[in-house]
Amino acid sequence: MKRYAIIIEKGPASYGAYVPDLPGCVAAGETEAEVRRLIEQAIDFHIEGLRLSGEPVPEPTSTVEYVEAAAGR
Repeated sequence: MKRYAIIIEKGPASYGAYVPDLPGCVAAGETEAEVRRLIEQAIDFHIEGLRLSGEPVPEPTSTVEYVEAAAGR
């Protein structure tokens, strides 16, 4: 099993998620929990589609790090 980094963004009325290593693999949901569940399903569906069409499945290469920044500077 491969581990892909996901990005979750909070919008004004919902959450969105995407996978940097799988262009076009996105999901949207009303809650963070919902969008997490949906992006997991989207990843499986996206990879299945790539395989069925004979395209290579990209390896996960993205990583996630957090940095602290001083507010108000």
